[in-house]
Amino acid sequence: MKPKTEKIHDLIIVGAGPAGLGASIYASRYKLKHIIIGEEIGGQAREASKIENWPGEKNISGNDLMDRVVDQAKSFGGEIIQSSVEKVEKIKDNFEIYVGGEIYKSKTIIFALGMKPRKMNVSGENKFIGKGISYCATCDATFFRDKVVAIVGGGNAAAMAAVHLSDFAKKVYLLHRKEVGWNPTRQEELKKNSKIEIIISEGVKEVKGSEKVESIICEYNGTEKELTVQGLFIEIGSVPGVAIVKNLGVEIDDQNYIKVNQSQMTNIENAWAAGDATTGSNKFRQIITAMAEGAVAAGSVYKKLKL
Repeated sequence: MKPKTEKIHDLIIVGAGPAGLGASIYASRYKLKHIIIGEEIGGQAREASKIENWPGEKNISGNDLMDRVVDQAKSFGGEIIQSSVEKVEKIKDNFEIYVGGEIYKSKTIIFALGMKPRKMNVSGENKFIGKGISYCATCDATFFRDKVVAIVGGGNAAAMAAVHLSDFAKKVYLLHRKEVGWNPTRQEELKKNSKIEIIISEGVKEVKGSEKVESIICEYNGTEKELTVQGLFIEIGSVPGVAIVKNLGVEIDDQNYIKVNQSQMTNIENAWAAGDATTGSNKFRQIITAMAEGAVAAGSVYKKLKL
């Protein structure tokens, strides 16, 4: 494996979601020579069918919002490389980022790693991913037109997914435990929607089918029941995607979030982190806080390199 170039960037941003893009916009304003490397341009924010808490927009889809942010980052000069990062090493004073057979070098790094969907870890889940099981209603709802689907989850994301899916599916089961995190607006939407049936369940125990999902086994009050469905959407939260930072010795907390200080710096010199995968903003995981953390991290890089 040979380096793409001997050029050493001021900054490399790993992750192209809201935090990474926010960092890029501010890095460009600070005239920092940088690139962004990310597998999912726009990150999980694209999955939101409706965003109502972004300043200046009463209602916008996550996809449309992130398209605008990506365009802005590029217009300022941010170069985005769509690829996954295989490994990051610190060699003397610089970082080396391994990407698709090439090595990119940088004086500093910002990890904007975002979150990965949390799995149920039940029988049949891995077998049917992409064959009826989905972790993104916004992405895959159209594939379930006039079909019966189920959603597992008790938070606002699950409620939003149920409402969105009801525009396509003929029937939507929403399975949740007794304690839910729906806000009053979401709860009202669910109650008014005749396509959505809310079921209190201890959880899905098994996903069954031959080539595709055909049914799920759920637990009700200690007994099991089989529901015939053609799709299963899993909305039980996310976990930080921090695997690539561990070999650097980046400190994480007991929930696998990257520990950062007020400047978004990690315990590793010249390494910062921003967004949902960090302890920043009291783990208040919102698009607006992720972008703000990215901006703070970029400002911290500028202070370290240029002032």
